[in-house]
Amino acid sequence: MGNKQVEGEDYGETFSPVARMGTVRLFLETAVKYGWKVHQMDVQNAFLHGDLEEEVYMRLPPGYQLPDKNKVCRLRKSLYGLKQAPRCWFAKLTTALKDYGFVQSLADYSLFTYEQGAVRIHILIYVDDLIIAGSNEDATAKFKDYLASCFKMKDLGELKYFLGIEIARNESGMYLCQRKYALDIIAETGLLGCKPVNFPLDQNHSLQFSKSRILSDPTPYRRLLGRLIYLGVTRLDLAYSVHLLAQFMKEPKEDHWHAAIRVVNYLKSDPGQGILLRSDNDFQVTGWCDSDWSRCRMSRRSVTGYFIQLGNSPVSWKTKKQKTVSRSSAEAEYRAMADLVQKLIWLKRMLHTLGVFHVQPMNVYYDSKSAIHIASNPVFHERTKHIENDCHFVRDEVVSRNILLQHVNTKTQLANIFTKPLGTESFEDFRSKLGILNLYGPA
Repeated sequence: MGNKQVEGEDYGETFSPVARMGTVRLFLETAVKYGWKVHQMDVQNAFLHGDLEEEVYMRLPPGYQLPDKNKVCRLRKSLYGLKQAPRCWFAKLTTALKDYGFVQSLADYSLFTYEQGAVRIHILIYVDDLIIAGSNEDATAKFKDYLASCFKMKDLGELKYFLGIEIARNESGMYLCQRKYALDIIAETGLLGCKPVNFPLDQNHSLQFSKSRILSDPTPYRRLLGRLIYLGVTRLDLAYSVHLLAQFMKEPKEDHWHAAIRVVNYLKSDPGQGILLRSDNDFQVTGWCDSDWSRCRMSRRSVTGYFIQLGNSPVSWKTKKQKTVSRSSAEAEYRAMADLVQKLIWLKRMLHTLGVFHVQPMNVYYDSKSAIHIASNPVFHERTKHIENDCHFVRDEVVSRNILLQHVNTKTQLANIFTKPLGTESFEDFRSKLGILNLYGPA
């Protein structure tokens, strides 16, 4: 049925907003620091609840007959298979939440907040999976009863498993990992009996200039990289390796496949590795950023890497290639700083939505004195005119005391691991400082 729909006639917008993974980690970290319980609910047959705005007709289902065989059925409710079904469901749920008194976040439309006196409840939505946290258990239970009266719900109790993420909690905090998902990847590639390696990517690789044979069937490579990308939700140590290998999805070669297999060999060494969202820290936001100038030897674009902590808990990280070629290392470093500052501003808005008022400056640690000087100096130099917008953007945040720039030695720059391949000693040293743990490892 859905494949016969015509855009603009039978449906308009089709997407349903889903929570960003950064929002999920920030949501859970806030709940841990406040000591709130986190509940999980699942909506049964979610798409059947949506109300259709368009005129959509369908043939009568098999076994149902009318005297007039030329008649068709007009749909009032959405069905699975309709392109607009996810959107209709989200609109229906949004209406029910707003009727209860919830306010939708402008920083992430999948987050809703209810505030009444000392009672505060947050709900995060990922299609038909809901996680709920609140300051008052009685108020949270009352709200869950309200949801059950509006939709057919399944109460899954306290959060244990969400979107493939395994969650364990004690007085120290909340541990997130994807052990089962990682073991499934290892098993699917047939490497359960392989010898593990200590770091995921060879430092002296030449993957961008590989002359090996093109894979006859690129599907296994693309499937493996797609799974590794999702594994990066809790495995920040894979960020750079997956970023590099994902650039060859269009036409992967044998060397690229072998490099991807090496990443799986690395997973074999610690499949249960994950991150700990600590309960004993404050809400101080700290950002680390770095750039590797002209890292891509084909396009000569630089690579940006950043890492953000809330207290000592990792909440956001990223590796990405810059959109333009930088003519100096200072320019590349400054563009990386602008990307981090933009992310920090968004994170601060999210914290405000979650009831955290972060009035102190956010610390930004950088190993480039030239980038810090450009941000602090109100006079533009000749070499910075072409990055004037980024200069103004970052400098305004520095002047307003929203961020505080601090120099850090390259050897202690945590974002280093997101911009380049590292050897065993450097890789393990940085990994130990990122808040990565293995709950399943020996004590």
